Amino acid sequence: MIENVCKEKMRLVEKLGVHLEKREHLAPVAARILAYIILTGKKGTTFEEMVSILCASKSTISTHLNHLQDLEKIVYFTKTGDRKKYFIINQNMIVQHIDDMTQEWNQIRELHLEIKNYKETLNTKKIESEYEKFNLTFHNDYIQFLDQASNAIKELRNKLTEKNNPL
Repeated sequence: MIENVCKEKMRLVEKLGVHLEKREHLAPVAARILAYIILTGKKGTTFEEMVSILCASKSTISTHLNHLQDLEKIVYFTKTGDRKKYFIINQNMIVQHIDDMTQEWNQIRELHLEIKNYKETLNTKKIESEYEKFNLTFHNDYIQFLDQASNAIKELRNKLTEKNNPL
């Protein structure tokens, strides 16, 4: 059973690592470190554990851990009587990602509103035949989708920040 859990975790580390590599523009090893930390959870993981499990050199793991800390994606804590650092995800990383997504969606929404308004103006003033008129359904539907998605992600953000809900 434990072996299957370890295999599944490492499969997910790779899959999540590829995703984080693209989304966060991270080096492959840094993305795998971040994925491993995410999947380890609140108990945290040590430097030594990552060197062993991720099969990377000490200097490589150290370099990427320092970079992830500089980017404020991870933090560490220590345990009384134990000199090791236990790395965990920085909860603010998730909130920042949500804020970035919301900002991007707002910009896209504003762009679609401008395009829609432009097309509406043309439909009423410049275009004479029904055939030439712009169909505004896509813009209306997309704006509605962005509004709903933004509201849902804001609700998630509120839950994360109000309860200080650790992941």
